[in-house]
Formats: sequence, C-alpha cells, structure tokens
Amino acid sequence: MKIIADFHIHSKYSRATSPSTDLENLSKWAKIKGVNVLGTGDFTHPLWFKELREKLEPAEQGLFKLRGGDKSSVRFILTSEISCIYSKNNKVRKIHIIVFAPSFEAVEKINAKLNLIGNLKSDGRPILGLDAKELAKIVLDADEDCLVVPAHAWTPWFSVFGSKSGFNSLEECFEDYTKYIYAIETGLSSDPAMNWKLSQLDKITLISNSDSHSPQKIGREANVFDTDLSYQGILDAIKTKDKNKFLYTIEFFPEEGKYHYDGHRLCNISLTPKESKKYNNICPKCKKPLVIGVLNRVEELADRQDGFIPKESVPFKSLIPLEEIIADSLGVTTASKKISGFYDSLIKNLGSEFNVLLESNKEDIEKNSLPKIAEGVIKVRNGEVKIKPGYDGVYGKIKIFDKELDKKIIKQKTLL
Repeated sequence: MKIIADFHIHSKYSRATSPSTDLENLSKWAKIKGVNVLGTGDFTHPLWFKELREKLEPAEQGLFKLRGGDKSSVRFILTSEISCIYSKNNKVRKIHIIVFAPSFEAVEKINAKLNLIGNLKSDGRPILGLDAKELAKIVLDADEDCLVVPAHAWTPWFSVFGSKSGFNSLEECFEDYTKYIYAIETGLSSDPAMNWKLSQLDKITLISNSDSHSPQKIGREANVFDTDLSYQGILDAIKTKDKNKFLYTIEFFPEEGKYHYDGHRLCNISLTPKESKKYNNICPKCKKPLVIGVLNRVEELADRQDGFIPKESVPFKSLIPLEEIIADSLGVTTASKKISGFYDSLIKNLGSEFNVLLESNKEDIEKNSLPKIAEGVIKVRNGEVKIKPGYDGVYGKIKIFDKELDKKIIKQKTLL
C-alpha cells in the first residue's frame, strides 16, 4: 500500500505552536495535504498524552485513528521530540531526538523514566539534562521496536551534527548505541544529496518530516512508502532502506531552509561557505562569529564531491507547498485571500495537495485554477526555481517566475 507519512510534528502544548493544533485539525489537514500517516508529536506531555488516549483508538498494528473513524481516516503513529542538553567531551551539547513508539504502554514506560529526569509538563518538547545515548537506552528498554532518530540533523543550534553544539559523527554521540540508530532526519535546510557526500551515513536511512507547528504546515516534507499499513511495516521499511518499500522522500528545496547559508540575521549578512572562509568565519559587520549554516557544516564533514549517489540511497523529490506556488503565480504573498479560492478548487477536484503537486496533469490543474498556476506546478516538478538561500533563522526566498531575483538560478532535477 502506498503511504505518505509525516512523523515529526508538534501539538498545541509545544512552545510557538498554533492553539488549533489538536487531533481534529491535524486529521483534517492531513487529509487535505494527502498525508496518510501522521506522527502525534509531543507524547511526553501529560495533557497531550491524556488526549491521545481519550481520542484515539487502535487501527492497524501500532497505528491509531480518531475514535469512530472509518477505513479512510488518517492514521496516527506515536512520536515525540525531546531536547537533550548536556555536557560531553568538555562541550555543551544540544541535541533534538525524535522517538517512535509502537504502543501506549511503551510510551508510559518512557514517560515514567523521563519524568524522573525533568519536567514533562513544561513543554510539548521537553528539555532534559540527559545524554542522547542515555535517552536511547531508556527508549529501547521500554520496547525494542521503538525508534530513535536524530532530528533536523544539521541545524546549527540543536542537532547531532550542528555547528554550534553537535558532534562530528553518530559514534561520538551515541557510542555503543549507534548500532540502534537506523535513520536521521535531514531537516529543511539539507536534502539527501547533501547527506550523500558523507560516507559515514551510507548505512543510515534519511527521512524527512515537516516539524510542523500548525496543522497547515503538515507535509512540507514527508516520506513515501509502499508497504503494509502498520507500525512494523513502516519500521521495517526504514530499517532496511529497501527501495521497493521506501520509495522516496519529499523535500523542501534546502536553500529555502532558514539555516542553509552562513550569516548574521541582525547584520543582514548572508555568506556562502567560501565567503565565510575569506572572513575567517567572522561577521564583517559586527566582528562576532558567524552562525555557520548547514551547507558549510556538510562540506566540513564531507568526504565526497557534489553529485555522488550511493548505491543504496532512497531517491527524493523537491517540492514547494501549493499555496506558495499559487501566491507566486498571482504575484501576491501567501497571506493573500486570493489564494484560498484556487487552493480549495484544486483540492476539491483533484483530491489532495500532494496529488496536485505530484500526480495531476497540467490540463487538469489549469481546468481547476489558472494556466499560470499549472505552469508553476510543472516548473517546480522540473526543479526550475530561483532561490535566495536562507541563513541564521531567515527562510530563503524562493521564486518560480520572478526574473529580478539577484541570486543564481538553482535548477535541481529531482533524483528519481
């Protein structure tokens, strides 16, 4: 069965999230987007966990649906993100970890242990003074079918390879538990092609998720499987990296991510790795250290050139959310009310956002919107976009039709 899954999201109990991020709205927007399996996020938070237990009922093995839902209902998989802040090898480490669990019983065991370490009520993504290796031990002791995945693995501040607080290898971080780390999340500012430059990741599965803080952002990155609709089916596809079961990931163009280039937001300074090196990684304006972005950090650890494709790599497709394509086609911002009419028409008549972006032909898109919107979708599929890369917390500016953007055109053909 073909499954589109987004495992990493947050609930209304996480900081800086929409108050509408409840199970009903998550289910509604997952259908609109075309996501079949959605992570619950935040299962460590007591109030959210209580809602999960009350509002969800078992579906297939290890998956859940809203009570009273039918066969077409969105399936939920139990996931949570945990922030580990601790000292190791004389350096402060700040690592975010996604945890998958196959049952409420496993979650209860995990939460009971973590509650002894920190305050789980304070945030949907709790901050714990816990070594990432020790977290892995707690999680896998609860159930051997749990999965431990380093989140947004390259972002500067809170990731396993981050320039500010990360490690140079998974082994440095997880030591003897590295053998239980089957996957990492690439994050919005990197894509699989960048990660393929590191031979140390050849055996690691690269997954992609939205890290959504509102229902509308679900699916901006996702994973496409052809496997049994079950926790075990998904787990096996991730662990084995079988390309017949794990078909591809859906990616942001990484330049659009907010930590792709180096820079200083307050100084309005954005630099390529080569430019940063020229300045010795010091901001030319304020003379303080630059925030080193994902591209630079990948190049620092890479032992291969651009363009290398490992034999066992899972392919990917780079997309832009449909609302952004419509906005660019109309020459308006994504806040414009003009967008909703075209968006609603496309979803109503063509099935879901992913169906429009990935499957629908140009004629059908034109019929339900405008020729320029259809042209925009096709151009995005072909990687014909123009991007001013993001840096130091500033999202990149991506355009399909803007001829004035003064950055180079980035034409990234999807690797399928």
